[in-house]
Amino acid sequence: MVNGPGLYSEIGKKARDLLYKDYQTDHKFTLNTSSPTGVTITSSGTKKGDLLAADVNTQLKNKNITTDIKVDTSSNLFTTITVDEPAPGLKTIFSFKVPDQRSGKVEIQYLHDYAAVSSSVGLTVNPTVNFSGVIGTNVASLGTDLSFDTKTGDFIKCNAGVSLSKVDLIASLTLNDKGDSLNASYYHIVNPLTAVGAEVSHSFSSNENTITVGAQHALDPLTTLKARVNNAGKASALVQHQWRPKSFFTVSGEVDTKAIEKTAKVGLALALKP
Repeated sequence: MVNGPGLYSEIGKKARDLLYKDYQTDHKFTLNTSSPTGVTITSSGTKKGDLLAADVNTQLKNKNITTDIKVDTSSNLFTTITVDEPAPGLKTIFSFKVPDQRSGKVEIQYLHDYAAVSSSVGLTVNPTVNFSGVIGTNVASLGTDLSFDTKTGDFIKCNAGVSLSKVDLIASLTLNDKGDSLNASYYHIVNPLTAVGAEVSHSFSSNENTITVGAQHALDPLTTLKARVNNAGKASALVQHQWRPKSFFTVSGEVDTKAIEKTAKVGLALALKP
């Protein structure tokens, strides 16, 4: 466990990763190459049905400045410049997208032993201002996440959350969608090889509940098995094998247990780092 409460996005992240990360029903290929000069090129392609989406990302590092330039098949150019620790605990991120002239944004993050703040503002005449802040420690923390549209004068996002952590257990509770939905998550390390997690979401407007439970188990130091199921009857499982350092092969599948006659969905992902 690290010092400090972490950013707001860290609240409930362990449970979300266990329940949702690496699950997919598409075919995805990623190739990552690096040069001794600090240039990293990542090429990825995803096949969704008959559609193919691909992008190429180039990352350049020079001291504490990292520049990411990504081009996709829709001819969009994404650029992100990150300045890491110009002062202790501080990080500055500048990003924009071409040809979208309204996409420019500046973000500042600050991490402290008892607080974490992230704030961003769009580089437009009437920008959207985002702010998230967390206070506490690595054991207990309380935070909020806000977005304000200066053009309309309305809050477009207003969330709050609390997290409690122990060495082998993390529990969190968040209030989202301007108070319309309540989300509770739980992550527990059963033993060094096995972890379990659960997430319960309640919508006040529709009075509906969504419950998802899952587990992961290390079959060996290089192979991980994960499974999850929700109250809608959707069951998923995956096997991920690291066949060389930072190179993964993942097979995942999903089946509707309430309509077992339907064809199961199967996804494949291959990530290579020579």
